[in-house]
Amino acid sequence: MKKLFLSIIFFLISNNTIFAHVEHYKNYNYIEYELFRNNVSIGYHKYNFIRDKDNLTVKSEVEFKITKLGIQLYKYFAESEENYKQNKFHSFSSNTLQNKKEKYVKIDINNEKKELLIDGSSYKGPTSIDHIVGTWWNHEIVSAKAQISAISGRVIEQTVTFLGKEDIKIGNKTYKTLKFNFKSSDKNLPDNKKLNTNIWYEQNTFLWVKAEFSKQGNWEYRLKDYK
Repeated sequence: MKKLFLSIIFFLISNNTIFAHVEHYKNYNYIEYELFRNNVSIGYHKYNFIRDKDNLTVKSEVEFKITKLGIQLYKYFAESEENYKQNKFHSFSSNTLQNKKEKYVKIDINNEKKELLIDGSSYKGPTSIDHIVGTWWNHEIVSAKAQISAISGRVIEQTVTFLGKEDIKIGNKTYKTLKFNFKSSDKNLPDNKKLNTNIWYEQNTFLWVKAEFSKQGNWEYRLKDYK
């Protein structure tokens, strides 16, 4: 019975039209996350929501540093801009600096062919208009068959599993959440390319609350502030 109940919830989330646009986030102007590695705070990820009539621009900035004994081992900084018109995706661009390695991606829509055009450091070419940029704040990603790397443009086919409801406590606040696992559909990918991430969205608002994954350590995004 429990499995049936969870399946029904996931079916509703994947097919309800409320998940087909970004209007659900009209009350948010700013969201910030604290980034942890092995339970040590190492950086931040901030989103600013800028509105102009029917247009929405989401600007993102993420920065973290990994140090050991006071020596900096790794530094990461990225900026991105996501644009929507009348609640529909219009374009995306980002620039990332991983230590001294630069990565980028630009995504536009080809309305004539009804597809997305990607120009990225890892992939250049078309992809389905139903694929979504993997910026995580938009819960629409749970119903996408593939996500596009916000760093390099790589298209990642995914299997999304609804794991159930869970209470998540961050600071002094407890969030009632829906937990999902995102995993690469292609099992032949090398381990360092595979997606395996757990994401928690608040049950009533669908606000992204937390994320966790393992990659040379245990990583977590924890909601810090929003308004």
